[in-house]
Amino acid sequence: MTKVIVVNGPNLGRLGVREPDVYGHQDLETLRRDCTAWGRELGLEVEVRQTDDEAEIIGWMHRAVDEKTPVVMNPAAFTHYSYGLSDAAHMVTDAGLPLMEVHISNPAARDAFRRYSVISPVATGTITGMGFYGYRLALEAVAHLLEG
Repeated sequence: MTKVIVVNGPNLGRLGVREPDVYGHQDLETLRRDCTAWGRELGLEVEVRQTDDEAEIIGWMHRAVDEKTPVVMNPAAFTHYSYGLSDAAHMVTDAGLPLMEVHISNPAARDAFRRYSVISPVATGTITGMGFYGYRLALEAVAHLLEG
């Protein structure tokens, strides 16, 4: 079974509490269970991670390259300004690994500063505005890309 990491950035540990009108009422543990189940259906071993630490996410990207692990990433606020994370994400795709960017909300429909992503230009693909279902779509995309 192919391992895939699902990486969530800052404040996503507060899902269900933080702005439920934007992010919904489901929490990170629900997302973890959903992604694990969806992965199983697709023949993927999914590990869901979350951190508020930019350096930790960058380290996860380095490890993904070294271990040949596809990535689904919701970079959260790091989306808009973390050139370090962008460089690390670029290493993932340069290694020929899928890296799907996911956002629970649609950043383009929110504050002006949220409309720009430093991750999208280096990601394999981007899914926004689909709630938790966007993670399923991203995992399906990874499975599809690995087949072909």
